[in-house]
Amino acid sequence: MEAPSAEVDDPGALLDDPEVVSRKREFARLLGEFRRTAVLVPLGDEPGPEEERGMLTADFNGIRFILAFSDEQALARYAQARGEFAREWSYRTVLGARLLDVAVPAAGVPCGVALDCADGTDGMVFPPVTGIVPDAAAVDREVGGEARAGR
Repeated sequence: MEAPSAEVDDPGALLDDPEVVSRKREFARLLGEFRRTAVLVPLGDEPGPEEERGMLTADFNGIRFILAFSDEQALARYAQARGEFAREWSYRTVLGARLLDVAVPAAGVPCGVALDCADGTDGMVFPPVTGIVPDAAAVDREVGGEARAGR
């Protein structure tokens, strides 16, 4: 069996593909739901603003992700996966929109949100791109007419 080519004759044609349209619509629905939902954000060991404990983050391929969980059970699965189930996990409850619109830009580095990251395909990643985070925090926004490759 031949692998599909990485090159596409007409990239614009992909935008009209019914599967692509369906997936974009589903992602938009999930993003809207996340923005309206309060999630649990564990506190990390690093200081945050005003010397309070900051949010728990993980860096992956040059992008920082704020770790968020839909409920205490999802946080417990993460703790178990890390082998840290027995310790106490302090967390804040934060609206998803506040994470994307306030916490991500405040990070000062390319930053997104990883929701329920111990749940495999049931987890969700909100990368720092236009349409998800404010344009000023997006790594793909245009600067001077050219797409920005990073900060």
